[in-house]
Amino acid sequence: MVKNRKKNTGNGESTTNSTPTSSPKFPLKKPPNSILSHKKKSVPSKNPCSVLIDNWKTIIGFICLCVASVFGYLGYLETRVNTPFDSQKMVQRTGIDEPDRYWGSYRPGTYFGLSTRDPNSLVMGMMWYSPQNLGSGGSGIRHWCEIGDNLDKYGWTHHDGKTFGLQTIHDMPFLLETSFIKFPDKKFGGDWTARINVQMANVSKEWPRDFSVVWYVALNEKTNGHLKYVTEEMSSVPGIYGETSGLGEFQMKVHQVKGKVLHKSYVSTVTRSLKDLKEDLFSHFSVVRDKTGKQFITLPGDVTTGQIDPNFIALQLTFDSDFTIDISYQSSSSLTLGGEETSPPVKKEYTKLLSEKVANFDSKFESLYKLKSKNFSEEDISFAKYALSNLIGGIGYFYGASKVQSVYTANPVPYWKAPLYTAVPSRSFFPRGFLWDEGFHGLLISSWDLDIELDIICHWFDLLNVEGWIPREQILGVEALAKVPEEFVIQRNSNANPPTFFLTLRKILTKYKSELSSKRRLDVLERLYPRLQTWFSWFNSTQKGEKAGSYRWRGRDEISQRELNPKTLSSGLDDYPRASHPTSSERHLDLRCWIALASRVMYELSSLLGKDNDIKYYETFAYLTDNKRLNELHLSPYTDTYSDYGLHTDSVVLKRPKPSQENPFENPDLVRVTLNPPDLRFVDSSLGYVSLFPLMLEILDPNSHQLGKILKDLRDPNLLWTDYGIRSLAKNSPLYLKYNTEHDPPYWRAQIWMNMNYLILKALHIYGNDKDGPYAQNAKMIYEELRQNLIKNLLKEYKRTGYIWEQYDDRTGKGKGCYPFTGWSSLILLIMAENY
Repeated sequence: MVKNRKKNTGNGESTTNSTPTSSPKFPLKKPPNSILSHKKKSVPSKNPCSVLIDNWKTIIGFICLCVASVFGYLGYLETRVNTPFDSQKMVQRTGIDEPDRYWGSYRPGTYFGLSTRDPNSLVMGMMWYSPQNLGSGGSGIRHWCEIGDNLDKYGWTHHDGKTFGLQTIHDMPFLLETSFIKFPDKKFGGDWTARINVQMANVSKEWPRDFSVVWYVALNEKTNGHLKYVTEEMSSVPGIYGETSGLGEFQMKVHQVKGKVLHKSYVSTVTRSLKDLKEDLFSHFSVVRDKTGKQFITLPGDVTTGQIDPNFIALQLTFDSDFTIDISYQSSSSLTLGGEETSPPVKKEYTKLLSEKVANFDSKFESLYKLKSKNFSEEDISFAKYALSNLIGGIGYFYGASKVQSVYTANPVPYWKAPLYTAVPSRSFFPRGFLWDEGFHGLLISSWDLDIELDIICHWFDLLNVEGWIPREQILGVEALAKVPEEFVIQRNSNANPPTFFLTLRKILTKYKSELSSKRRLDVLERLYPRLQTWFSWFNSTQKGEKAGSYRWRGRDEISQRELNPKTLSSGLDDYPRASHPTSSERHLDLRCWIALASRVMYELSSLLGKDNDIKYYETFAYLTDNKRLNELHLSPYTDTYSDYGLHTDSVVLKRPKPSQENPFENPDLVRVTLNPPDLRFVDSSLGYVSLFPLMLEILDPNSHQLGKILKDLRDPNLLWTDYGIRSLAKNSPLYLKYNTEHDPPYWRAQIWMNMNYLILKALHIYGNDKDGPYAQNAKMIYEELRQNLIKNLLKEYKRTGYIWEQYDDRTGKGKGCYPFTGWSSLILLIMAENY
């Protein structure tokens, strides 16, 4: 007997071919013969109009029911975009239930800011300025990480993500060092001490030595609590006392460790918003003279009325250059039953503890990454510690609701309010969560602390809606919103983002499988599994292409007139060349490869958890990684390279239209002109990162001719190879280094990106160690050379500029884009450690 067989199409669909060879085991019963032979009695026919008149109530009722059903269904579709996935929450313990992660440097967009993992946390932080550099509107005051501040260097040199952090800041001629140590073994998240140390570099004696530091405490709009400044007349150590629902009672004191205080002042006021703290501080500045006639910038004290409680208190200290202050935070839970205070350590005791923390960090770092045994110098290892620490120190805690929109909502609607614990790509330019970046971040974070990474994954997947969609950019809270242009705030549920969390999960399942044996970690994976299933299904249904086994990124502008090649923001590769004329017939190679990776991880996770549907994911993986099918859809027969497919022409240019008759002096923007009509074809003129995805995600058979061809193209300096890394687009591509609009410089059209180079190196490492592969030796040689080029260039640029960069120039190796970019560029540490 031949059974029904389902053929997997790779899109989660199936076709059933049935060949019956025998009667059904349980045949359908036939009606009795008496009924079959019964003759109907003749009934006089009625006039159709009479029938309608007799049944008008029924007909109208049916129509009303249909209309109500349609409107009800449309209303249901409208609400799906902001309806949470109906399952057990991923985050089971948060806030003070996770004391070692309650307090932290969770405001990555500030140079030094502390808060709790509480949706309405009290916040603390530092500002500073040199009086001679203070400009209009508060320019010169350092608070938020800004590229425009032009600092010589800043970033965490040590940060373990749980108990302490140490940061250096070079704002010439001043050298700052900020640090904190937490003591979480008490109620309300425990206590902590922070230190600010400032020294003046060797400069001319004429340079003014005055330096003002501001330490502030603020409540956001929803924080239920109060604050009060305690003067020296009221206490031997000045500070801020307060109480919130999340922290209980607390006291914060400022301890002078060394240095000469020239002037001291404070302001206790009401701030409009957390995003306006610097401006509100500056609005209260005035100038005073001391007894010697020297001028100082001062703050006015308490400026609130009796009816309004302050929500922003800032203490300003002006020093004569070199100084150290400690800020101690003490919860009321630090008082013992006998009333004896157990204050957090300051001064010499803090110095000793900080040295111990740094030594423990260094020891753990070497045990995990073994850079000394790989003959890296101390200077190189310090760079690697910075790469890790500034990523870990860039983990933030955000709370709020995204703005989202679907085709069923006329206007944007709010997502549900939720917290997000996540790393950020760049503290200065992107201090918020990005979905596809975070999967790359997790590769490094999981190697340092698996529990921190699992916590991050839990928070992200609590943002999954009932459809299986996660907004790709998370802009939560007033501080995050203040950094984003309005046009990028709205997230659309038709648009995906590369499912890079499957990269992180695959690494966890392979390298740290033994560490998943604990019940708590396995429980995380159990809760995650149904959400991953829904996420995977959403990709498979909403992003599938017209042809079986093909996929297409949504969100491209089909009517764009100003873009040389309409961007594909949802792919993460922004302006990387795709088909010149977006249509539904497109086939995107990188997305197919991402889904292949996802199906592989789903199979491995299903097997680990003992799920009975693992075979379904295995079949999808086998289908999508079948090299013959891959070649049919994505291998150009003309260039023998992998590429996208769509309606395309290379004959497009940007030209300036003539001014209109109504305004003959206008200078209109450049518009796209198509010189030759497009046709359906492979986009094979643009060799680059997309072409390498079958290699990067290890889909190619080790014996495949195409593997040999890719390795040849990879090493060709006239195509992709440089002395600094693999460039994103080949030099012979028509869009190499081309502006996409008059105002948009090339982004993924030549530059070297570390996340893609990491994936290339990882794949080369795999193929190079396949002893039976005919291209293994070549892959190994390219791997060694590429790895050395990347390490050498990033070290050189870090020494030259003080930063790790977003991208690197393919002609000079110089850092480009924003900085510090210790998001996925921090993967250089895993490259140095060969930890793939």
